[in-house]
Amino acid sequence: MTASGTPQRSPHAAVVFNPIKVDIDKLRQSVAAAAATHGCAHIEWFETSEADAGQHATERALTAGATLVLAAGGDGTVRAVAETLRDSGVRLAIIPAGTGNLLARNMQLPIGNLDAATDIAFGGVDRAIDVGVAAIKRADGETSEHVFLVMAGLGIDAELIANTRADLKRQLGWLAYVDAAMRAIPQSKPFGIRYSVGGRTDRPAHVSGILVANCGLLPGNIQLLPDALLDDGILDIAVLQPKGVFGWLTIWRRVTWENGVLRRSAVGRRLIERTASTNERVMTTLRGADIRIVVAQPQQFEIDGDEFGRVRSVSLSADSGALLVRVPAT
Repeated sequence: MTASGTPQRSPHAAVVFNPIKVDIDKLRQSVAAAAATHGCAHIEWFETSEADAGQHATERALTAGATLVLAAGGDGTVRAVAETLRDSGVRLAIIPAGTGNLLARNMQLPIGNLDAATDIAFGGVDRAIDVGVAAIKRADGETSEHVFLVMAGLGIDAELIANTRADLKRQLGWLAYVDAAMRAIPQSKPFGIRYSVGGRTDRPAHVSGILVANCGLLPGNIQLLPDALLDDGILDIAVLQPKGVFGWLTIWRRVTWENGVLRRSAVGRRLIERTASTNERVMTTLRGADIRIVVAQPQQFEIDGDEFGRVRSVSLSADSGALLVRVPAT
């Protein structure tokens, strides 16, 4: 059924799966059981590969007539499937099987419960969410466009992603990013940019990084941008300008203690107001339907935890309501 409760015809379903991330036998059993329960008889399977993160597999699924695509894998697989489904009207169901599973977490979908995820895929309802769009110009002049569902980062955030050790990521999950942060932050140096939000006049700044979010929850339940919503047609932006260790500690306190704990009570919110001026000096938050950033020297760029190399400029915008995602019917 739809989000309004209107019954839908039985879907022609396709499963796009990352064979490295999923137990294919368990996935097939769970999908078959959920599909049978909800009356879906037509299911096709498409495997991702090192050469295809999921975009081409999803194109093949659409060509075959899929009206529902299950993305089984990590954030990279989900993003690749969504990139092809954007503005298509075909529904996306998320089967989380990665390290962060950030879109699933931000949408409060079940993590670590395969049967619950497949049941939502076939028996849930549709929710329209925004898709972030990043048009980038690389250091070599090449241009390309990509979608993001959670967050894109320029500078320190992307350096952190690039410094994350694959072996620790396999062993520790998202905690591997803590190790990467401990190594990346001491080496980070501010860089010059010019940026414009919502088409307004360019502003110069020296920053350690800029994060542009479609939703605000990070691994470890860290609320980087707690006001970010998936369906408001707006991007939430954090401009990071810490000075020294104290500046980074101030940002850490803000995103863990203030955003995660103090905001829940009236007393806590008053305490946040008293420290607002200090917070804003190290982390300025902005909102807008789009932002354009030009860097003085090429900087690392990442989208939803995937490296995209060094860029000279990037324009990011929100494509409002461009993706239908399956969520629990209740």
